[in-house]
Amino acid sequence: MEQARKGEPVCCYDCVPCPEGTISTQEEDIISVKGRRRCTQKSPLKTKVERNWLLYRHNYHVYALINTLAHALNAAYSSISKRRRKEGEERLGTQRLQPWQFHPFLKKNDFCNLSHVKLYLDQNGDVTADLNIVSLIVQSREDPVRKQVGSFERQRLIINPDALSQLRLLNKSLPRSKCVENCHPGFFKQARKGEPVCCYDCIPCPEGTISTQENTEKCTKCPDDQYPTESRVQCIPKKITFLSYEEHLGIILVSIALLLFLSTGSILIIFIKYLETPIVKANNRDLSYILLVSLLLCFLSSFFFIGRPRKATCLLRQTVFSIVFSIAVSSVLAKTITVVLAFLASKPGNKVRRWLGKSLANSIILSGSAGQIFICALWLAISPPFPDSDLNSQPGVIILQCNEGSVTMFYVVLGYMCFLAVICFTVAFLARNLPGAFNEAKLITFSMLVFCSVWVSFVPTYLSTKGKSMVIVQVFSILASSAGLLGCIFFPKCFIIILRPDLNTKEYLMIKVEK
Repeated sequence: MEQARKGEPVCCYDCVPCPEGTISTQEEDIISVKGRRRCTQKSPLKTKVERNWLLYRHNYHVYALINTLAHALNAAYSSISKRRRKEGEERLGTQRLQPWQFHPFLKKNDFCNLSHVKLYLDQNGDVTADLNIVSLIVQSREDPVRKQVGSFERQRLIINPDALSQLRLLNKSLPRSKCVENCHPGFFKQARKGEPVCCYDCIPCPEGTISTQENTEKCTKCPDDQYPTESRVQCIPKKITFLSYEEHLGIILVSIALLLFLSTGSILIIFIKYLETPIVKANNRDLSYILLVSLLLCFLSSFFFIGRPRKATCLLRQTVFSIVFSIAVSSVLAKTITVVLAFLASKPGNKVRRWLGKSLANSIILSGSAGQIFICALWLAISPPFPDSDLNSQPGVIILQCNEGSVTMFYVVLGYMCFLAVICFTVAFLARNLPGAFNEAKLITFSMLVFCSVWVSFVPTYLSTKGKSMVIVQVFSILASSAGLLGCIFFPKCFIIILRPDLNTKEYLMIKVEK
C-alpha cells in the first residue's frame, strides 16, 4: 500500500507491505483519478539557488530530468489518445503505459532547453543547439552572479563586450579564447589538424601573395605587373629592365662591337690600298672584299640586340644576323674551294682549271645565302618575332625582350648556318696540308674551328639562361665568332702587308714547303 513521505509533496510516497490480515488486489494506475488529483497539486521545481554550488548544480540536473520525463510522458499519452480516436474506440479509464512504449517518446522528445533556445541535431545525432554563453560567478557570502556574455548561434560566436567587463569581479585577467596570438598582416591562418577551430598556425604568405589584415584565412595574389614587399603586406610595381646602352654590360658589348667594326674597316681599307699586291690578289680578291663587308655587317647586327625591344628591331635582329652570317660563311667556303681547285689546276693535264673564276665563287655564295633567305622568309610568314615581356623569370622585375615567335624556326636558322660552317671546316681541314709557304687553307681551318666552337657552346648556354642574359650570350657569340674569322684569316695577311712587305711577293707565295 502507499505511505506518504513526511515533508515531501503528496505525490511522493513509499510502498509499505499491508498490515497483517489485510491485502491489496490492484496496482494504482499511473494516471488514475487519484493519481491525476495528486499530480494537480503544484510544488515548485525551481527553488532558490543555495549558496552551495554543488546543491545548485544538483537542483539544475533534477529539474532538467523531470522536465524531460514530463514532456516525453505527455507526448506518449497524446499519441495513444489520437490513435484511439482514429480507431473509434471509446473506453473508460486508461491503460497502463509499459516501459518499452515509453522509450521511443523519451528518445524523440522535442522541446526547448532552460534558455528557451531550440535544440538541433546534426547528421550524427549530436546536439548542435544554439547555445548561450553564461558566466556564473560564485562568491562565498553572496548569491551567484549569472551573466550571459555571448551566444553560439549556427556556428557563429557572438560576444557581448559589456557583459565581459563584469568578469573583472574576479580580479583576474580574462581567459584566452585562442591557442595562439593574432596572425599579423603578411601571414595567414592554417588550422591545426585534430585541434579546435580556435587553434591555428600563422604561416607566411607564399611568394607573389600578400595579406593586409590580421587573421586572414588566405593570401591575395599580386597582379602580374606587381610583386610583394618582403613583409608580404603590399604590392609594388615591378622594375622594367632590358639590355640597354646605359648599363655596364651594354657599354662593354657596344665598345667591343665598335672596336671590331673599326678594325674590320681598317683591314678593308688596307686591302683596297694594296689591291695589286700578290697577297691581296691571291685566292680571289673579290671574295676577301665580300667577306670583310659581311663581317662589318655582322658587327653592326649586334646593335639590334641592345636597347629597348621594338617591333622593327625584333623582326630584323634574327633575320639580318642569320643572313649576313650565312654570306660570311659562304664566302669562307668559296675561298676554301678556290684554294683546293687552284692546287689541283696546277697539276699538268688536270681539267679543273676551267672551274676556276668568279662564276664558281659567286655561285657558292648565292646558293649558300639563298637557302638562309628562304628559311627567314618562311619564318616571318609563319610566326614572326615580336616584342614581349617576361614577368616571371626574375622576382620583382619585368624583362622586355623579343619573343622568337617560332622557336623551331629559330633553331632551323642556327642549324643551317652551322651546316655551312661544318662543310667549310671539313674542306679546309682536308686541304690544310697543301704545299705552299702561305697556305690559306690552314688559316681558314683555324677560323672555322673557332667559329664552330663558339656556336656549339652557344646552344646549351642559351637554353640555360633567361631574360636579358640570353641576349648577352647571343651578342657575345656573334662578336666572338666574327672576330675569329677576322683574326685568323686577315691578321696574318695584314702583318705581311704592313710589317713584312718583303714577303708580299709572288715568288714567296709559290715556294714549296718541304715535308
